[in-house]
Amino acid sequence: MAERIYASYWFETGGDPARAADTIAGEQSSGTFVALPTETPELKARSGARVERLEVLGTSPTPSLPTPKVSSVYTQCLLELSWPIENLGACLPTLMATVAGNLYELRSVTGLRLLDLQLPLSFAAAYPGPAFGIQGTRGLAGVQTGPLIGTIIKPSVGLSPEETAQQVRELVAGGIDFIKDDELQADGPHCPFEDRVRLVMDVVNDHAARTGKKAMVAFNLTGDLDRMRRRHDIVLAHGGTCVMVCLNAVGLVGLHELRRHSQLPIHGHRAGWGALSRSPALGFDYAPLQKIWRLAGADHLHVNGLRNKFSEPDDSVIAAARAVLAPVMPGVDMPAMPVFSSGQTGLQAHDTYAAIGCADLIHTAGGGIFGHPQGVSAGVEALRASWDAAMAGESLAARAAQVPVLARALEFWK
Repeated sequence: MAERIYASYWFETGGDPARAADTIAGEQSSGTFVALPTETPELKARSGARVERLEVLGTSPTPSLPTPKVSSVYTQCLLELSWPIENLGACLPTLMATVAGNLYELRSVTGLRLLDLQLPLSFAAAYPGPAFGIQGTRGLAGVQTGPLIGTIIKPSVGLSPEETAQQVRELVAGGIDFIKDDELQADGPHCPFEDRVRLVMDVVNDHAARTGKKAMVAFNLTGDLDRMRRRHDIVLAHGGTCVMVCLNAVGLVGLHELRRHSQLPIHGHRAGWGALSRSPALGFDYAPLQKIWRLAGADHLHVNGLRNKFSEPDDSVIAAARAVLAPVMPGVDMPAMPVFSSGQTGLQAHDTYAAIGCADLIHTAGGGIFGHPQGVSAGVEALRASWDAAMAGESLAARAAQVPVLARALEFWK
């Protein structure tokens, strides 16, 4: 049986749902806005998209998206389409144009959100996926159980390379597992990339030589392809163990080409995600897009955090983390490590652990570490103690009675 690609959508139209679904299927495959003699029944059977499922969910008197009012009734549906793999081959950029292209702009569509994506095995054969994933990351970070306790260099921008290195010095002295650049910090003139890498890795390598523990630092090398390759090589030459890119900024081709070049784990930041997801009537769920990013080579993927500082609700965060940990397709795991961030402290440890059922994650806290009244080392210790309590099935209060820095942290973690 020939391989097919399946995509599921939440879909709204002011017209007949079946006719609108057929319009979408034609627009995204062999059809256009007028009938053409070259679209023969044989060609359509071979290359046309199929409407596999159309289920009416409900109606409303107004459209979900700004649209010229053409109807008094707008119908919401679940829609599943499929395409033969022969239309595009195992090509991620063309896949995006197929499942998330002009269908969003059709006049008959007044709301559309990509919910899920099922890909044939030929994509797994064409794309290697994460080179390191969970186990490779654990090996390089020296953390075999529990989460990687992490943080973000703060302030996001404004620190010099020397000031950044001093912040890293305090963090590694406190036993931090993971440190990342902010997505806003890459190679600005106030903090040049090469100088930052050299000074930071001098600190990390010196600490590792003395203690045997080497923190993983994700240096943000977001840029054009040549610069990303060069920056990767700088990190590698200085003994670094991770690089970071802003996924929506570098795109699928940028991520895939970096994966082909990289000898280090790739930390995938999803900056700009809200523009793709915040409207419930437009854009993407995280589940389908993270599959594409994993295939292209991301080893770590941000999923926001519970009770975060942004607008995303907890159920969406949990679904995102579970998606990153799930197989990318039946029989193909390609595991990536979910990254929890955005206003995190030890107060989220128990709920995060319970929600995803494991500790295969990176938990990053900025203010939750740097704001500890006893200093950075105490902040790291307190966050780690909260996770130790969560995994042991012990309350924060009970663990705080044994760990004074956790007790102090509970005074300012709000």
